[in-house]
Amino acid sequence: MNFIRNTFAVLVGLGITGLIITLGIRAFPQWVTFEAFAPFEHWQRFLFSMKDDKAFFGFLLFISGLGTTIGGVATAIIVKYAKVAYAILIGFIMLFIAMLDVIIFPYHPTFYKISIFLTFFPFSWIGGKIVEVIYERNKKKRIAEKMNKPK
Repeated sequence: MNFIRNTFAVLVGLGITGLIITLGIRAFPQWVTFEAFAPFEHWQRFLFSMKDDKAFFGFLLFISGLGTTIGGVATAIIVKYAKVAYAILIGFIMLFIAMLDVIIFPYHPTFYKISIFLTFFPFSWIGGKIVEVIYERNKKKRIAEKMNKPK
């Protein structure tokens, strides 16, 4: 049962991350050069049109970090054990996808190629730590309430 729960958690985290990145790209109408909702259907043409826009790639790094953090939080909330490890798994999968993107499509600037390594793992780790800290704080609070409970 834990395998199914953990798999579901990872899929939810990846879905949330992808949705946030998609919404982030669509946030600025001047960047939308496609008809469909998801920019990934026309990614090569889209990247070619953005290849000289450094602000776009900086924002893509930011929105990827934000999406990975929120995806890591969602994953860590759903899994029962090893919350930070599963959140980092979201970062690893997103890094793998970003590396494939950089290898397949040659339109990324150098700072983006380097910065993806500094974005996905730390932000997914932060997402997992947020949930871990909240759970630990609540656990300590429950233990303190049990100990201070009048008999």
